Amino acid sequence: MVPGGDLGSLAAVVAAVTACMAYARFAARRLRPSLPRLAALLPVLAVLPLPPLAFRALHPRAISAFFLAWVAEFRLLLLASGQGPLHPSLPLPAFAAVATLPVTLRDPRAARRPGLGLAESAAMAALLAAVVSLYRHQERMHRYALLALYSVHVYLALELVLAAAAAAARATLGLDLEPQFDRPYLSASLRDFWGRRWNLSIPALLRQCVFRPVRARLGAPAGVLAAFAVSGLMHEAMFSYITLRPPTGEAAAFFALHGACAVAEGWWAARGRWPRPPRALATPLTLAFVGVTGFWLFFPPITRPGADKQVIAESEAMVAFLRDAAGRAAASARSVLFGRS
Repeated sequence: MVPGGDLGSLAAVVAAVTACMAYARFAARRLRPSLPRLAALLPVLAVLPLPPLAFRALHPRAISAFFLAWVAEFRLLLLASGQGPLHPSLPLPAFAAVATLPVTLRDPRAARRPGLGLAESAAMAALLAAVVSLYRHQERMHRYALLALYSVHVYLALELVLAAAAAAARATLGLDLEPQFDRPYLSASLRDFWGRRWNLSIPALLRQCVFRPVRARLGAPAGVLAAFAVSGLMHEAMFSYITLRPPTGEAAAFFALHGACAVAEGWWAARGRWPRPPRALATPLTLAFVGVTGFWLFFPPITRPGADKQVIAESEAMVAFLRDAAGRAAASARSVLFGRS
């Protein structure tokens, strides 16, 4: 839910982004992939990080920052070199959606993976509402229990937001899209978690923008470390949008640690004669490592300045709004049914 004071900001941001995308498409249609195309796109690249700051509420500021300051920036850089899913021949609405939304176009040659269905979405939304309702007891919770609840909240919120963005693009533009998550709670390794199951549009971007160029020059381990390093820097930027404070370096350290561990996993897996833990053990160990390191490095930059309290307040307001809306809809339906009878 966008607060009333942010509705005007939303309209202004949509107008500004549409103008930027129209210009980017115009420039890309007239310039081949080259340094001149990159130079022509630089004004857009400079403007896109600014619109999210127009929002006072944390959720629209964070979501728009992810869309514009991360996804759109990387996709426009790929467009400048003639790579990625963007193409100037796309109609403007599709061009803008593919540029700014964290969606991945489906490869028609690849096996189809089921996306988040209506029943799953409803179940996740109900579970997220239950998580939000538990925050009223946060003063009596152990710190680590609260952080575990935050972890579930982050996953459910991201899954629902990204699925909604993909569903909107699919319904309005007819794009065939990949699901954004693939049951990350079943990950049997860090490489499985970050590369094949969690927020899949971002690994796809990092693979094209960072991993492949670095791998071609320095090898695969360097490519993995570079991709995690860039992800850490971008998370630092996202946290600054959330808290409106300078970066602390903890998110960068979190992803640097995970990158080093992912490289170590790859080295171990290459030694085929060495034993690997069974999935029944590997999955809880992987999730425990992600959780423990997240408690240590990922969440403190958000909880220290109290941004988590704003997240909780806005989430509670959203749940209350939806509950009231559902109650009014149910009352209207009853009045219509009983009125007819």
